[in-house]
Amino acid sequence: MEYETIAAAVDAEQEISRSRFLVRLERVDDEAAARAVIARVRAEHPRARHHCSAFVLGPDGRVQRSNDDGEPSGTAGAPMLDALVSAGLSDVVAVVTRYFGGVLLGAGGLTRAYRSTVASATLLARRQRRGLRRSVALSCAYDVAPQIEAEARRRGYAVGAAEYTHRVVQRFALADDEVEAFASLAAELSAGAAAVEVGDAAYVDLATGAGRLAP
Repeated sequence: MEYETIAAAVDAEQEISRSRFLVRLERVDDEAAARAVIARVRAEHPRARHHCSAFVLGPDGRVQRSNDDGEPSGTAGAPMLDALVSAGLSDVVAVVTRYFGGVLLGAGGLTRAYRSTVASATLLARRQRRGLRRSVALSCAYDVAPQIEAEARRRGYAVGAAEYTHRVVQRFALADDEVEAFASLAAELSAGAAAVEVGDAAYVDLATGAGRLAP
């Protein structure tokens, strides 16, 4: 129910036998966004001979695409994709721009170059954990809201934003196995006066510290 992506874009470069390999890793939500990144990198380097790419999408990494962009078949996109999968990343696109240096690398050399370029970038990337969490809205009186929030944080529940009107509406993002315990906690601390509304589940960024969502 959880997986890892990257928290921010990564740029790295390798020079191998006088060819320059420039890699860009970016986090993306869908295939259209991945292809937009590929197009943008291509526009940034109009004089480069190749802009090879690979991307992995989804919590299970089920969507996988790669493109050799003129390199011999199987020598660029596939090893790039393998580097992403081996790093355990999803929702990420890799684009490697190659400036040819005049020395032929051969199929094996190209395969190693493209894979190692992406692999080196994955090592530089700051990772972001994502998990399936259900949206839960708590409506309660002002005097008990801080107690419920404090106890929720102590238990490691992810706390979201709050709205303040005639009552406090505090939002939480909970794993399915946390919802019942949270509802019992709210009922106990409010003497049954708090209302808990359970919403839909979606993947969200998880913070490394307990009891909060990533900003």
